[in-house]
Amino acid sequence: MARKSQQDDADSAALPARGPFLPGAMVVVTLGNPRDKFWGVILALTAEGLSLSGVELASFEDFVVMVKDGEPFSPAVVFFPMHRIERVELDLPDGSLPSLSQRFSAKTGREPAALLAPPSPAGGTGRRSGLPRTAVNPTAGPA
Repeated sequence: MARKSQQDDADSAALPARGPFLPGAMVVVTLGNPRDKFWGVILALTAEGLSLSGVELASFEDFVVMVKDGEPFSPAVVFFPMHRIERVELDLPDGSLPSLSQRFSAKTGREPAALLAPPSPAGGTGRRSGLPRTAVNPTAGPA
């Protein structure tokens, strides 16, 4: 019996994530030890951890100004092991308060998910065609 449950665990770890936390979703991640917060787009979510392309939340306003001014930038592509992750929440509006993605779009005129997605393997830039539309703007087309 133990062998079967170990195999089931291995099979479930290999399954793709389901639900709202799919690649392409904009999220805010709270980390522990050391305490930190990141905002960005999910690249992958596995049993081992979370891969994200984004910026530290403390640098959000600086990032907005850089994009607005047309300055070159490179979002951080990071992997957080599961033991560091305290919380992952979708970047959604809260009542009358806009989400970070909405604030970013309003100030820059650009869609954050498209901007933060890594270049496609074919050498293009922006959003990969395999990434789903975000909850922030589900009708937005590719950048």
